[in-house]
Amino acid sequence: MATMGQLWANTGSTLATLMFTYTIFRRWFPHVGDHLEPFFQRLFSRFYPYIQIKFHEYSGEHFKRSEVYSGIQSYLSKDSSLRAKKLKANTTKGSKSLVLSMDDREEITDEFESVTVWWQSKKVRNTRQSFSFYPAADEKRYYMLKFHRRDREVIIERYLEHVVKEGKMIDMKNRERKLYSNTPGQNHRNQTKWSHVTFEHPASFDTLAMEEKKKEEIKSDLIKFSKSKDYYKKIGKAWKRGYLLFGPPGTGKSTMIAAMANFLEYDVYDLELTTVMDNTQLRSLLIETSSKSIIVIEDIDCSLNLTGQRKKKKEEEDGDEKMMKSEGEKKESKVTLSGLLNFIDGLWSACGGERIIVFTTNFVDKLDPALIRKGRMDKHIEMSYCGFEAFKVLAKNYLDVEESEIFDEIKRLLEVEGIKMTPADVGENLLPKSEGEEGETCLKRLIEALKEAKEEAKKRVEEEVKQKKEEEEEKKRIKEKKAEMKAKKDEKKKKIEEEQ
Repeated sequence: MATMGQLWANTGSTLATLMFTYTIFRRWFPHVGDHLEPFFQRLFSRFYPYIQIKFHEYSGEHFKRSEVYSGIQSYLSKDSSLRAKKLKANTTKGSKSLVLSMDDREEITDEFESVTVWWQSKKVRNTRQSFSFYPAADEKRYYMLKFHRRDREVIIERYLEHVVKEGKMIDMKNRERKLYSNTPGQNHRNQTKWSHVTFEHPASFDTLAMEEKKKEEIKSDLIKFSKSKDYYKKIGKAWKRGYLLFGPPGTGKSTMIAAMANFLEYDVYDLELTTVMDNTQLRSLLIETSSKSIIVIEDIDCSLNLTGQRKKKKEEEDGDEKMMKSEGEKKESKVTLSGLLNFIDGLWSACGGERIIVFTTNFVDKLDPALIRKGRMDKHIEMSYCGFEAFKVLAKNYLDVEESEIFDEIKRLLEVEGIKMTPADVGENLLPKSEGEEGETCLKRLIEALKEAKEEAKKRVEEEVKQKKEEEEEKKRIKEKKAEMKAKKDEKKKKIEEEQ
C-alpha cells in the first residue's frame, strides 16, 4: 500500500511539473502551444479522476440570468452559513429576506446518496475591452461542480435534478408573496391585466376565531391538496380545489382566505367580476395567474346577478347562458354564467396547476346550484357566529388572556342563552379603548354588549311577531271586506232578479 501511495504521489508530481512546463512554454511560444494543447488535455484527463461541470450565471444572447444558476445558489445557501468561511449577502428582487451565499473562490462539500461532491464559486475577469449596458459585465461568475468519475451516473441522472428542484422550492418559500387585483378596462394590449402589491396580511389559523376541530379539518384538507399532484393526474382532474365560504357579514371570511394563503405560502388573486367585460377576458385573466395561488371572488352574490335559477327550454337551447349585468358600470358585462363555470372547472381551468378557487357569499341560497355544486366548489365552509371556543382565541389575541372567572358568564351567554354576535363585533368589544385599559374591563364590556344584543334580538322578535300579527289582522280585514262586498253584490244581484 505504501508503494502504491508513493506511486500516485510521484505521478501527481510529474503531472504538475508537466502542466507547469506547458504553461511556461505556451506563454513564450503561443502558436506551438495551440497544437500541443489537445495532447496535454488527453494526458491530463487520463490520470485525473475527477469531472468538472460549470454553471454560468448568465447565458444566451440576451444576457438572461440562468435559472439553473439561481437554483444552485438557493440550494447552496441553506448550508453556506454553516460550512463556508467567507459569505456574501444578496438582496434578491422579490425575496422577503437576505440570501447568504458563498463568496467568490470559496468551496464547500455536499453529500448525496453517500457520494461526496465539491462546489466552488468562481469569478473570472473578461480581458476584452467592449462596451456593455450591463454593470459588472467584465466579470463572469459561475459555479464549478467537481465529483469523481465513478459517480458520474448518480450525479448526472439524479443529483443535478435534486439540486435544481430543491433550489426552486427554497426560492418559492423565500419569495415575497403578492396580492393581485385585475385592472379595469377592455383593451390592455400588451400590458398585464393584473396589478399587485406585497401580501402582508398577518392572519393565521392560530389567530383565526374558529373551533379548533374545524380549523384542523381545513388545514388537513389544504395539506392533502398541496401534496396531491400525482393523484390528480392519476384520476384525470386539473390540480385545483374550490372552497365556498358562506355566512353573515363579519364572520371572518376574508380572514380565512388570508390564513389559507399564509398557511400554504400562496399568492392571492382578488378577481373583481364587475370589471371583466366578457368571457374572453375572463379566460385571459385565468391564464395569467401563476401556480401556487388562491383565486378569490368575494361577495359573489353581490358582484353580479347570479342569484336566479337558470331558465329552461329556449335558454338551454342557446347554451344555458344568463347575461350578468355589472352594477355601477356604463357598459354591460358580457360575462355569462357558462363562461364563469368554464373558468372554474372547464377546459381552461386546466391551464396551470396547484390553484385554489374561493367564493364568498352572505346568502348561499340565492346562488345558482350549478355554480356551487361539488366538483366546482368542493368544500363548503360555514362561517358562523362566535362560539365560546372562538371567543377564547379572540381573548388570547386581543388581551393575551387565556383564563378568567368572567369566562363562565360569557360562556353562559354564548352557549346557554344562544346570543348571536359575529367575531368582528366580539373583537371590537375586546379591543382596549385607551392606554392601560385592563383585560377585565374589556371582558365586562363584552358581557354588557352581549346582554344588549340579547335585548335587541328580543325586541326584533317582538317586532317581528307584532308585524306578523298586524299583517295577519290586515289580511283578515281585507278578507272580511271582500266577503262583505261580495255579500252586498250578491244581495244586489238577487234583488234585481226578483224585480224582473
